[in-house]
Amino acid sequence: MFEKFEKVLMPAAGKLGTNKVLIAIRDGFLITTPLIIVASIFLLIANFPIPNWSEFWAGIFGEGWESWFTAVSGSVFNTVGFFSCLGTAYAYGRELKVDSIQAAAVAAIGFLILTPHKIFIEGVKDPVSGLRFEHLGTNGIFVGLVVALISVLIYSYVTKKGWTIKMPPGVPPAVTKSFEALVPSAIVMVLFFFVRIGFGLTSFETAHNFIFEFLQSPLKNVGNTLGAQIVYSMACTIFWFFGINGPAVANSVFAPITKILTMENLEAFQSGHALPNIFTDPFSNFFTNFGGGGSTLSLVIIMMLFCKSQRIKQLGKLSIVPGIFGINEPIIFGLPVVLNPIIIIPFILTPVINLLLSTLVTNLGIIPYTTGVSLPWTTPIGFSGYLSTGSIVAALWQFVLLILGCGIYYPFIKALDNQYLKDEAKAAEEAEEELSFDDLIIEDL
Repeated sequence: MFEKFEKVLMPAAGKLGTNKVLIAIRDGFLITTPLIIVASIFLLIANFPIPNWSEFWAGIFGEGWESWFTAVSGSVFNTVGFFSCLGTAYAYGRELKVDSIQAAAVAAIGFLILTPHKIFIEGVKDPVSGLRFEHLGTNGIFVGLVVALISVLIYSYVTKKGWTIKMPPGVPPAVTKSFEALVPSAIVMVLFFFVRIGFGLTSFETAHNFIFEFLQSPLKNVGNTLGAQIVYSMACTIFWFFGINGPAVANSVFAPITKILTMENLEAFQSGHALPNIFTDPFSNFFTNFGGGGSTLSLVIIMMLFCKSQRIKQLGKLSIVPGIFGINEPIIFGLPVVLNPIIIIPFILTPVINLLLSTLVTNLGIIPYTTGVSLPWTTPIGFSGYLSTGSIVAALWQFVLLILGCGIYYPFIKALDNQYLKDEAKAAEEAEEELSFDDLIIEDL
């Protein structure tokens, strides 16, 4: 059975893992990740989940001290769509082996060409020149992705066709590159110039409105369902079972959707409105998996406390500290989980059960929605639950799921433990027999 799965999944994973478009989207979002995490820290300081936090610091720094920190967080969160375009274009240019910086620059200009340049202010008759953050932020993510992919593809095609201005020898390389990019950049910019005019003649008025209605909104609605999250969870663990980094493959498809859901919660949190989405990145990271894919922190605890095989027990001791910080490669490849028919069942089952139960208790109002604040995925259990929701109950819920995971993993790892004990006992007997044989030879001599 596993061989059949392998024959199907390995080629599929290979194609997904080497697809230049998916790699560009995945890496493009990774470029924005450090900015979002740092900005989240600033936002967390301004809204730390402790009673009277704001009032305490207002007594020291004065009213409105939070604006110092939200100026930083807002600079990132309100431009995440623009930077997704920039990062994806850079990554796609790298994959197509063209000038990545120039490709990213022309994609960013293409994005801005399609973005409305007028702002209508209530009470003011004539619009003023400017860009609205709603177009540069979350609502612009899919526009940014589409523009990045199309512009870089055209840029690469024109460049590789040789439709460039050639400079004579002796011209500085920076000047040569600049002129080589002139024609490809011009073609991309002219294309988006006509696209903008074309949408202006329709009822949609802008490309942003069209893509939001027909692409971003439907995909977001599909991704914001329990069924989609189960598919994502199972895809991650099944790919890991065959030795493939599951999240790296699955995130290339799901990352744009979950990023939007997360940012919507963040915007609502900042404005004091009700949080709209359950299935955000923090929810997936901190309420379905503990210790890495498969929620293997539970497995490591059982290995340390209840297993007798030296191989398993020692591996558990070595893996506990990395596991607390969400790193489980020692377990994946050391136990191993890869191609292990005994461990695959709890490895897939535990995150799915965590997902189902966490969704249930969130819907029941036992734990709150995640605020959208992005924490490093290495944030330990307890801290991650509290900081991502502002709730002590959510932190305690993580430990409930951790204990439940121990119960799920226990019978399976004990079965493997018994198997390894037999192997160790057999190896010890063979070593003893070999030693006795060597002693006998020495005596005969």
